[in-house]
Amino acid sequence: MDERTADLAYTAGWAMIRRTPESTGRALFRRLADRSWRAHDESTRGLERNLRRLVGPGATDAQLRALSRAGMRSYMRYYYEMFRLPAMGEEYVLGRTRATGIEVLEQHVRSGRGVVAALPHMGNWDHAGAWIALRGTPLTTVAQRLRPESLFQRFTAYRESLGMEVLPLTGGSNTVGTLARRLREGGLVCLLADRDISGTGLEVDFFGERARVPAGPAALALNTGAALMPVSLWYDGPYWNIRVHDEIPVAGGATRAERVQATTQELVRVFEGAIAEHPEDWHMLQPVFSADHARAARGHGADGGVPPTSVAADRARVSRGATAETAAPPAADESTTRRRPGDGTAPRGTAQEGSGDSAVPKGGAQEGPGSGTALGSAGPESPDDGTAPNGGARRGPGDGTAPGARDGFTAANGVGAPQGSGARLPGRDERNG
Repeated sequence: MDERTADLAYTAGWAMIRRTPESTGRALFRRLADRSWRAHDESTRGLERNLRRLVGPGATDAQLRALSRAGMRSYMRYYYEMFRLPAMGEEYVLGRTRATGIEVLEQHVRSGRGVVAALPHMGNWDHAGAWIALRGTPLTTVAQRLRPESLFQRFTAYRESLGMEVLPLTGGSNTVGTLARRLREGGLVCLLADRDISGTGLEVDFFGERARVPAGPAALALNTGAALMPVSLWYDGPYWNIRVHDEIPVAGGATRAERVQATTQELVRVFEGAIAEHPEDWHMLQPVFSADHARAARGHGADGGVPPTSVAADRARVSRGATAETAAPPAADESTTRRRPGDGTAPRGTAQEGSGDSAVPKGGAQEGPGSGTALGSAGPESPDDGTAPNGGARRGPGDGTAPGARDGFTAANGVGAPQGSGARLPGRDERNG
């Protein structure tokens, strides 16, 4: 869709969904998800390529299709709740959220130690940001500037109305330095961290394959002394679930780059476990794995049945105003960014997404109003530099159009799942189907 149409569509969505009965709105977005899934459009195919890595070659096509259907419903539930969230009362948001580990995060902030909350694209990050702000802990994130400017301003105003500080990816004043200062002041910075769209992220092992993810969260923790805490989000019937995992200590190593690499790998291991336990709530419709990035760069589809998709086309979808995502500031080097003793070097990358076809917001993955991947490269070895993070934050799940529920973190056994992944596959009568 063109810029003006995108602006009008989101404006109408925010206005209409708030006034539409909840049952009607949820049913509509569920139908949109099923329409996209039945058409097997670009968004659905992208999701299935990523989910195939979780479930492994032993899973049947029918099992993968059942999982992707639940995934598209969960994804569109995020969109519905994004439009509806401003109309949800404080009691509703607090009452339908179940969280574990949050007390540790809040204690760090109360004691004056900053926290980098790093999240995969799971559940509803906007809800999670609103929820923790309602509990008295403000947060800071970064948003990619969209066109038209009016759409970007709507997204920014939306998030700020939920209690978040939103810094612009471009056109702002020293975004990276502000993130570092917030952390040194004992603040909370939230970054999506499971997808690198800049081409400058780190390669890590992810579900048995190489994948590229942003270095920003680990670099910020190293540079500022903030606690790096993974956070996972999922839906359970009408409830939003949030788990704040144990802090990941910054790894040792001979060089800064080695420390950032090792710390990032540990972060991704936590993401693996969380995603494997709730695969239907991983809203990743865009390329993550290195093999898919390489095929796209060569002008081939990520798999044989997908039309050619290039990184440039992927980014173009975002610039057309598909969604308002949070993203990390572009990486900067010594020649373009002046460092001060407290700042970190600018992070790399931007965020993308939206969705993919007529039924889902353009671009395929994650993001609606605000998600994005946190990026950054390990950057120079200067003690102060810090490849800046990326990504947006907030999450939490929301009500009931999406898959099922499980409270623990122990991964269940999945058919054909790669060793250690434990990805669950939906049963015949399970989920939203």
